[in-house]
Amino acid sequence: MKRIFDFSISLILLLITFPLIAVLCLVVSLDSKGGALFRQVRIGKDRKEFTLLKIRTMALGTRNAGSHEISSSCVTRVGGALRRFKLDELPQLWNVVVGDMSLVGPRPCLPSQTELVLERESRSVFCVLPGVTGLAQVEGLDMSDPVELADKDFEYISRASFVFDLKILWRTFVGKGIGDAVS
Repeated sequence: MKRIFDFSISLILLLITFPLIAVLCLVVSLDSKGGALFRQVRIGKDRKEFTLLKIRTMALGTRNAGSHEISSSCVTRVGGALRRFKLDELPQLWNVVVGDMSLVGPRPCLPSQTELVLERESRSVFCVLPGVTGLAQVEGLDMSDPVELADKDFEYISRASFVFDLKILWRTFVGKGIGDAVS
C-alpha cells in the first residue's frame, strides 16, 4: 500500500510541479555557474547506493559533504530561498517514482557519513526506503548527531504506519522542522 501511495502521489505531484521545477532550474542557472540539478550518491534501502536529485542551492565546487558540514556562505542567493521553502527537494519526487525513495522515511545519508551509517546499521534502519521527509526532520534534527538521528530513525520504523506517514507529511507541508541545515 505504501509503495502504491508513494508512486501515485509522487507522479501526480511531479506532473503538477514540473513547470515550477523548470522555472526554478532556469532561475538557478541564471543566478550562478553550474547546472541547475544537483546529483549526489546516497545510501538507500539495504545499503544500496542511488543518485539523489535536488535543485542546486550551493555554489559550484562546494565539497561533497553533509549540509551540516557546509558553511552557509556556500549557499547561493537563490539557493537560500529554495532551501527555506524546501523547493530544492522537488526533484526527489522522481527518486520516489523510480523506487529509490519513499515520501516518508529516514533521510538518506552520504556513504562518507560512516558514523551515521554504522549507527543506522546497528538499528536496522536500512531495512526501509529512505524518505524525502521523515520524523527526524519534522522534529528538528539534522545529521550532525549520528546517534540521536539513528535513534529517531529507529523510532520512525517502530511506529511506521500509513496514518503516521500522513501526519509526518502534514507536519512537513506546514513547515515543521529544519530540513537540511547548513552551519
